[in-house]
Amino acid sequence: MPNICESCEYYDYDEEFEEYYCKINLDEDEYLRYISSKNQSCPYYKFYDEYKSVQKQN
Repeated sequence: MPNICESCEYYDYDEEFEEYYCKINLDEDEYLRYISSKNQSCPYYKFYDEYKSVQKQN
């Protein structure tokens, strides 16, 4: 199964640590609920469309 994070709008590269990370800030309860969930789909996933900004410019 491909990693859906790679196509998510909140998945970003940190140049200082030289790694990718999720920009969503979860509190402790939200994070625990997410990692303990049997449903492995991310409730915060939002498809990143790099052409969306170009379409707005035209």
